[in-house]
Amino acid sequence: MWAIFVLAVVFMSVVAPIWIIAHYVTLWRVEKRRDTLSEAAKEEAVGLKETAEKLDQRIVALEKLLDAELDGWRTK
Repeated sequence: MWAIFVLAVVFMSVVAPIWIIAHYVTLWRVEKRRDTLSEAAKEEAVGLKETAEKLDQRIVALEKLLDAELDGWRTK
């Protein structure tokens, strides 16, 4: 019976704190990587936004041309 008590005390005083510290160090490293990836994702999102704006301008220009050339093209 004393052996179980001693093992529990050793586990709670040595193993558990090391385990908890290792767990949070791992979480901090993962969070650090997420910050790096989020910067790259932000840059990619800005590029995609610029591309979308250019495409939107092209669609508006195309619609103006079609309105001038083909009456009722939207209903066909």
